[in-house]
Amino acid sequence: MENITRDTKESLPQHIAIIMDGNNRWAKARSLSAKSGHRAGAEIAKDLVNSCVRRGIGYLTLFAFSSENWLRPHKEVQGLMALFLAVLKRNEINLLHKNNVKLQFIGNRGDFSKKLQMNMQEVEELTAANTGLKVVVAADYGGRWDIANAARVIAGKVAAGKMSSSEIDVETVQQHICLNDYPDPDLCIRTGGERRLSNFLLWQFAYSELYFTECYWPDFNELEFQLALDDFAQRQRSFGGHKEPRAMENKSA
Repeated sequence: MENITRDTKESLPQHIAIIMDGNNRWAKARSLSAKSGHRAGAEIAKDLVNSCVRRGIGYLTLFAFSSENWLRPHKEVQGLMALFLAVLKRNEINLLHKNNVKLQFIGNRGDFSKKLQMNMQEVEELTAANTGLKVVVAADYGGRWDIANAARVIAGKVAAGKMSSSEIDVETVQQHICLNDYPDPDLCIRTGGERRLSNFLLWQFAYSELYFTECYWPDFNELEFQLALDDFAQRQRSFGGHKEPRAMENKSA
């Protein structure tokens, strides 16, 4: 607790991505329903958005529903869909709008209900011109789907004669991937004790710092967030290059 440091603009990540894991286990440990766990998790997500606004963080991407989540029990999926609708109708959306927050959804939203798709679009249109924190919600999203979708679009352009296969490079794929107009995440936080990416932002995480915590998502409070930021502030990021250890740098300074 005593080691918590005060953030500086230089030490903060510009873009944070979060795998919000542990809702079900949190609820089970308290003999509550899965729906209760997801509802508690939604409240934490709201608090985290407000925390990022206060800290001046530019981008926050939340993994809300993966492509694989459709395989969960039907009742749980239905509960998640109902929660999405409830959250998108809440007064909090208007409050976020007043706080200059821009909301965007990524993923294959075609399998969601027409009503939910309409609500997503309304939220995006309402906040489209906002210039503050950019909040991205990944819903029915998978990293492999993202890359495959980019490849399909590029292949279509080649087939239509709009570009040649020899022109395809890393930058070409980057331009067709989700979040292509945002900086790649500096920090990925995963709660719930698991230590894997679970098919989230596979392309975008090429040089992201990874932080794993045993804390279940509904318990991820301001203190837990600060611990993750403190850990990030101690990292040395070379992006594939070489950097002298900090001790050497300080010695020669």
